[in-house]
Amino acid sequence: MSYPQLLTPEEKLADAKTLLSLPPVVVICGSIRFTIEMTDADLRETKAGRIVVKPAGDTKSPHELSSDPLEAETLKVRLGDLHRAKIRLADEVLVVGDYIGDSTRAEIAYARSLGKPIRFTHPEVAPDA
Repeated sequence: MSYPQLLTPEEKLADAKTLLSLPPVVVICGSIRFTIEMTDADLRETKAGRIVVKPAGDTKSPHELSSDPLEAETLKVRLGDLHRAKIRLADEVLVVGDYIGDSTRAEIAYARSLGKPIRFTHPEVAPDA
């Protein structure tokens, strides 16, 4: 007697997206210096019929939520955790910009470890697999 294979959480999520007839979800990654480009990419991807998720915002510029250094570091960690969750949720990753810093490189490595397809607005800066 054989038993049915149990679905992984990722497979359950993919099935749920299909059952709900959800369009593909793309997560935007890249340096915060490309905020304007990310907004443009968001519009292009949305126009193409995709659900877009992207970084929460600029954590490097002064803001009332990050005025205390300890709170700012805690917020940065939480936002990083949330962005990795966005990568897990997404069907694919779009890396924006002509520069790949350490954080974006780590996001690309994480997405690759999950088997997510990755597109680059500037393929010439794509780090090796």
